Amino acid sequence: MNALPRSATVTARIVAGFATLLLTTTCTVVPRPAAEAPPPVAVSRPTPAIPIIQPPARPWTIASASEQGAVLRGVAPSGTVALSLEGNAVPIADDGAFIIAFDRDAPSSETLTATFADGHSDSRTIAIAPGRWDIQNIDASLTGGVSSAEFQRRRAPELARINAARAQANAVDGWRQAFIWPTDGRITGVFGSQRIYRGTPASYHSGVDMAGATGTVFRAPADGVVILAADEPFTLEGRLLMIDHGHGLNSAFLHCSKLYVTEGQQVRQGQPLGEIGSTGRATGPHLHWSMKLAGARIDPRKLARPAR
Repeated sequence: MNALPRSATVTARIVAGFATLLLTTTCTVVPRPAAEAPPPVAVSRPTPAIPIIQPPARPWTIASASEQGAVLRGVAPSGTVALSLEGNAVPIADDGAFIIAFDRDAPSSETLTATFADGHSDSRTIAIAPGRWDIQNIDASLTGGVSSAEFQRRRAPELARINAARAQANAVDGWRQAFIWPTDGRITGVFGSQRIYRGTPASYHSGVDMAGATGTVFRAPADGVVILAADEPFTLEGRLLMIDHGHGLNSAFLHCSKLYVTEGQQVRQGQPLGEIGSTGRATGPHLHWSMKLAGARIDPRKLARPAR
């Protein structure tokens, strides 16, 4: 056999070595790094609104007509911040309740006005029917049995005490109650009567007179606070007791023979207050019950139940 040339031998060896390298070498495939995932995007979804349930608007609750000497209860509309009757402030409770009154000589109508936070107002006109007033002749001295000079001297401080008592404003709710009669005695004098004392005309009768023997107990017609208890008899009223029922409504009991309560004391409806008598300007033992609200004199017969 002929030998291959040296160059051919070298070439063969290189080819053989390369083939061996291909057969023995493991190829490792390195994957390309995956691209990093973007951070999740927060999706903003609107929160469902919780429905706000508004309470229904409260309308006026009040009668459109009344009468002289009567009270009228009502409820002011929602949002009322101030209430007035003919320009005079009317107290209003948190629930809108109020009470107003029309004097014995009130005009044929008066206007009630509610004012709201934004400044606007709403008014209601209330028709007022006239009362029917009697004329009553009284066999008693107009000055309570004392001289005119003595009467005037004593009367000024008495009126000052009465006015100071009525100026009080106690946080009581007797005005909301159905009033009861302080005694069941026969009615001998009615509210509004034009009185003539031994031929001399005087002011009208401001309350209701109920007959009763001296010592007969009378009771509170509604809850309240004692604002005046005069153990020393006044010239006209005698022993005088006054009760504040709240919201400017007060009662006065005249001619008492004895008082059971003192000023500042809280009383409850039906509680004994004192005893009937004939002190002051009186022709005999009886209880005079008068009422007043914000300057208006009221007929107790239009407030107390049962009707008499």
